[in-house]
Amino acid sequence: MPQFSSRFVRKPMLAVVATLAIGTIALPQVIEPVLAAAPMQKVQSGYLHVMVGKFEVTALSDGTLDLPVETLLAEPENATKAALTRAYLSSPTETSVNAFLVNTGQKLILIDTGAGKLLGPDLGKLADNVKAAGYSLDQIDDVVITHLHLDHVGGLMRDGKQVFPKAVIHADKADTDYWLSEDARRKDGDQSNFFAGAVASLRAYVQSGQLKPFTGDTEIAPGLTAISAHGHTPGHVIYEVESDGKRMFVIGDLIHVAAVQFDEPGVTIGFDSDQSEARTTRHAVFAKIAKEGDLVGASHLSFPGVGHIRPHGEAYEWIPLNYSLGLSHQTRGQ
Repeated sequence: MPQFSSRFVRKPMLAVVATLAIGTIALPQVIEPVLAAAPMQKVQSGYLHVMVGKFEVTALSDGTLDLPVETLLAEPENATKAALTRAYLSSPTETSVNAFLVNTGQKLILIDTGAGKLLGPDLGKLADNVKAAGYSLDQIDDVVITHLHLDHVGGLMRDGKQVFPKAVIHADKADTDYWLSEDARRKDGDQSNFFAGAVASLRAYVQSGQLKPFTGDTEIAPGLTAISAHGHTPGHVIYEVESDGKRMFVIGDLIHVAAVQFDEPGVTIGFDSDQSEARTTRHAVFAKIAKEGDLVGASHLSFPGVGHIRPHGEAYEWIPLNYSLGLSHQTRGQ
């Protein structure tokens, strides 16, 4: 005969038999123990590995930044507000700051570095996420920069020291000539923080000879090519990652607000140096990528910022990458 726990309300066996005889039974009541509440973690995962051919590309989060997109986007505020509402968002909009680490098997190449400590406490997480993803900072051979805005170069330095002491730094010469120029800073003083941030982030690398500017479309390493995509800044570039016929384009700041700029790709943002050129570049790059079905990595789409751009009439749709435990997926084809 089973022995019931003292937590149960006991009944004499004869009473149980009598209850069964009339077709009903009262089940024992269990008094549950009180469990201690688990603490909330409030920490997000900050990396995701994907394969592009034989290359492993790791999306890395540097954190998030609140952007007042209603005032930054070049369209009526009520239109922006309506688009955000449809996407269950509001302004200011919490916006991801992403970077991408490419392991070719021969080289480890980081595309952009996040903001470091230049833009507040919710950023500066990239270095820790590189380590969490299985790499060390001194393993990185090259750092390639899409452009020299604070949220892309700020992670080069930390506490006055180089974060990537062994890496060669690559950026378009049009951007280095502009953002590292004292004459340009004096002429365009309303962006003084951008100039100061670029200088502070790159000074040590310039002095050590580790900064290597390039001009025009340039192969940085086998399988990784810089492609001019000017407009957002004078030397903004995107990077093509290609292996075994598979491609991924890391598009930097061609887009900031998915809820608005996929439906209305002509909408520019206040950070664009040349609004007209930025608009033209986005149209051209989106059309090419959408036609060919290549994988995309974006700096400010919701982390991990990896997916496909699909044409939708005169607009586009963002299709986030399907999560895969096997790190395998189709990187080309609609």
